[in-house]
Amino acid sequence: MGLADDVQTVVTGAVAGDQVPGAAWLATRGGEVARGAAGAHAPGGTDAVRPDSVFRISSMTKPVVAAAALALVDDGVLALDEPVDRLLPELAGRVVLADPADASAGTVPARRPITVRDVLTFRLGLGIDFTASWPTPTVEALGGIGMPAGPPQPQAAPPPDEWLRRLATLPLAYQPGERWLYHVGASVLGVLVARAARRPLPEVLAERVLDPLGMCDTGFGVPEHARGRLGPHWTPPGDDGRRDCFDASDGQWARPPAFPDGGDGLVSTVDDVAAFAGMLASGGRAPGGERVLAPATVAVMLTEQAGPVDDEGGGWGLGIGVRRTDEPGGRSAGSFGWDGGLGSSWWTDPVTGATAVLLTNQMWASPEPPPVFDAFRAAAFGPR
Repeated sequence: MGLADDVQTVVTGAVAGDQVPGAAWLATRGGEVARGAAGAHAPGGTDAVRPDSVFRISSMTKPVVAAAALALVDDGVLALDEPVDRLLPELAGRVVLADPADASAGTVPARRPITVRDVLTFRLGLGIDFTASWPTPTVEALGGIGMPAGPPQPQAAPPPDEWLRRLATLPLAYQPGERWLYHVGASVLGVLVARAARRPLPEVLAERVLDPLGMCDTGFGVPEHARGRLGPHWTPPGDDGRRDCFDASDGQWARPPAFPDGGDGLVSTVDDVAAFAGMLASGGRAPGGERVLAPATVAVMLTEQAGPVDDEGGGWGLGIGVRRTDEPGGRSAGSFGWDGGLGSSWWTDPVTGATAVLLTNQMWASPEPPPVFDAFRAAAFGPR
């Protein structure tokens, strides 16, 4: 069988087996293109998911916003190794927990300012530590200021200035540059981009990334022309096999939020995500030849810089996942992309030239991907 048959068999089988209510996919490799959809917008429903359906892509937002930040670096508006104090004075003069596992141990001064690179590499000193006992003092403190660690809630966060003011009341868990911690850096990056450009983040993102790439179905709220293509979103089945509705079609993504979160706020389609992937794979060019990012900037973005982020060969570049090692039977070292905990994944393998995007309407139960994602990647990236 070819790529299209392999991918379709995997995803339609997962839908038929009730692993997910619905999914859309796009995979390319060696001139072959697989694009399709299976299932419905609701468990057991008849409103079919289509290849152009809109999905909540959650943490796959991170690389897209990182690209907007790096476009400003190309323009000289930002510099990777400059302190963020100029644009984010709230984060100047930080203090750091003496013991990240014990808030009562007091604080020490930060040894240096947080830089733009720290924010992009998630080493600013704040975030989720997947290796520590849960919840860490930082996670508890984030919940205490109205920023709980959990599935995204776009309509729950305050506007950017207030969001950053609250964040700045917390001590850092680690010294700047010391340790990769998940998610918070991407949210900070969105505020940084908006302040650097002196425009709201959605406008900067549209001008620098979305419009040049024709990503017309991507945004922090569902674009008006696409509202009929967004279905509800579901939790994984409980012990009784039933799913709960996490977000309705007219729910938290139906209108623009007060806080456009650079960490998990976007909706998109498989075609739009593939367009973004293609831009990075081509060294920063849009399909029409327009330059989105400089080739040297893309090269740095896709260079692993933060050290291991898991025990399975994962690493991190500038706002994007970059594999450190070959995956047995799958992605090569240097593959880039990211996953979204609401049920989405995109990776590009620069060795084989393969790109694979899978978007579903069911959130993950844990940081580990459900079986359909592993099977999808094996079909897209494995030996042929």
